[in-house]
Amino acid sequence: MKILESKINKTVLLVVSIMAVGTIGYMSLSHYSFIDAMYMTVITVTTVGFGELRPFSPEEKVFTIFLILTSITVFGYAISAFSEYLVSGRLFEHFKHKKVEKQIAHLKDHTIICGYGRNGKQAILKLKNYKKQFVVVEKNKEMVLGLDGEGILNIEGDATLDETLLKAGIKKAANLITALPSDADNLFVVLTASQLNKNCKVISRASNESSYSKLKIAGADNVIMPDKLGGDHMASLVVTPDVIEFVDRLTIEGEYTANLEEVAVNDLPKEYLNKTLLDLDLRRQTGCTVIGFKNVGNDYVINPEADCKLTKDSQLIVLGRPEQIIKLRELF
Repeated sequence: MKILESKINKTVLLVVSIMAVGTIGYMSLSHYSFIDAMYMTVITVTTVGFGELRPFSPEEKVFTIFLILTSITVFGYAISAFSEYLVSGRLFEHFKHKKVEKQIAHLKDHTIICGYGRNGKQAILKLKNYKKQFVVVEKNKEMVLGLDGEGILNIEGDATLDETLLKAGIKKAANLITALPSDADNLFVVLTASQLNKNCKVISRASNESSYSKLKIAGADNVIMPDKLGGDHMASLVVTPDVIEFVDRLTIEGEYTANLEEVAVNDLPKEYLNKTLLDLDLRRQTGCTVIGFKNVGNDYVINPEADCKLTKDSQLIVLGRPEQIIKLRELF
């Protein structure tokens, strides 16, 4: 693709050059005005057959012959390059990339998902349900075609490279999920993302336990091990089946079907700041129950007391039926 783009750029440069040489030449030899000189150049290089503005001198005729022969060569090369670009499908791909770049340029606080595998697809489904903006980075051509078919915004490229993440808008992204099959690749993505945007929350997949600490040191805010979670979940179904089945019913699948919601204290009306859960009276107003509290130090309190203070930058974890959660969102 780069070779073809280079050829197109070279062709444009040659066409512009031949027009400039012709215009300057006629202005010098024939003392034409700029418009007349350009007019003579255009009718000469396009061989439309119009007559000259006035009879040519021998020098002007020689220059015109040179201009015609040169322009035929240049335009022949131009047609060849453009035809190759069109037949190979690169032209449409070029326009697609430009369109994607324009869309990504307008994104802010979006999520970048690296890898369109099993975990990546699950992440996309969740973000779609919550109507969150995201960009997928995938280097497999067939998977990219599948993403295009579904209308999912994507970048084709290697997520471990700086330029690929920059194309995906890492500078303005709020979150990055790297779900690549290789822990080493995930480590590279985490390191790159941490350097390009220190405020971006990075969530990484890991296959081996030995990779967990490395990914955390590299800058991952959260490290998920799908295989470990799966095995733990299955064992829990043996030990405490009713508890696990109940938890499984607490869905956070979508915007209108959730049973759990997190509420930032900063988003509450200002009069509730530094007040207590009792003052908030969430149960009476929405029917929801506060089951967790996360303070500024990232410490979690399960089933907090009524006198728990609503401090700045803290979070509430709320439980309720879908209709109660919707009412909560409407109020706060």
